[in-house]
Amino acid sequence: MARRALLVGVNQYRSSAVPPLRACVSDAINIRNILKTYLGFRNEDIRMLTDERATKANILQRLEWMVDLARTGDFMVFYFAGHGSQVLDRDGDELFDQMDEILCPYDMNWDNGFILDDDLGRIFGRLNGRENVLAEVIIDSCHSGTVLRSLDWNDPCIDPGINPCDVEYRDRFLQPPADIVSRFEGDVYPLRSLATLVSDMKNQILWTASREDQKSAEDFFDGRPAGVFTYFFCKHIRDTGGDITRQELLERIQSSMNFHHYSQIPQIETGESGLLTGNVLQVRLQEREELRILYLKTPYMRGDDVKSVQEALITNGHSITADGVFGPNTHRAVVAFQQQKGLTPDGVVGPITRGTLWQ
Repeated sequence: MARRALLVGVNQYRSSAVPPLRACVSDAINIRNILKTYLGFRNEDIRMLTDERATKANILQRLEWMVDLARTGDFMVFYFAGHGSQVLDRDGDELFDQMDEILCPYDMNWDNGFILDDDLGRIFGRLNGRENVLAEVIIDSCHSGTVLRSLDWNDPCIDPGINPCDVEYRDRFLQPPADIVSRFEGDVYPLRSLATLVSDMKNQILWTASREDQKSAEDFFDGRPAGVFTYFFCKHIRDTGGDITRQELLERIQSSMNFHHYSQIPQIETGESGLLTGNVLQVRLQEREELRILYLKTPYMRGDDVKSVQEALITNGHSITADGVFGPNTHRAVVAFQQQKGLTPDGVVGPITRGTLWQ
């Protein structure tokens, strides 16, 4: 089982016409910390693109690399924090009755210098038919300007604990220029949500920071800027030590946002409802119940399955205590065993390592 992640954060854009953001790079770093601390990701499992490196070509190339490498049992994460927007779907000179959601890379321009929902659908669609491969996509941007309005410190989307003299509240929607707006001004077209890309795909999960008709915000927490959704996403994973289902995490995030008077409502979409009862950023629940993936995390994993692995390691000549706690000593023993057997030395007890232990 391999883990791979692509994390993208864009604060500064090449064009001065694109307003800068403050928290997207730190948001990507926050997600990276979550992956390493609670999910067993290693440095070499994670690719990061920030600011000037987060070009359209770089993002798409690394997504294709990640998907092309996916094999049975693999898990991947794509995280994007930056501006989002929408354009009228075009095919040559012919216009169709729908709006495309887009992500805005560093080299964003309105002449195809953006990442379409179609681009993501094309790449992740290649996972269809691959057994037990899971992709979790997390988008902290917004794709609708329908509710944008001038800054109002009585706005219920503003945390009442923030001093309006200290911070300028920002959202992550990029308003299209006049020539783009003129293509659909006065017309009503349905906005095709990114969620439509995963509705029929059983090996994909999509998190979005808000509903498609809402803005996604940045704010200050403990004196530092953060995307509101990403802040609470990471906070509740840390609070639970990573042992939380996707449905539980969504409910906690929504509850926290409501308590702090943010109007945006995060969403989760998947073509397989059973994934909602599986742990966030982890493999499918049925796999975890039948054959739990074991690795070093905080708090340490405990149980009879850990003890069985430790006993098998002892049988294979490794000096550890079979106490049922997957701590640093067990991690080192697993790595040593994997090196001894010519396996990937990642310290993770997945199907291959487990099968080799009992050969």
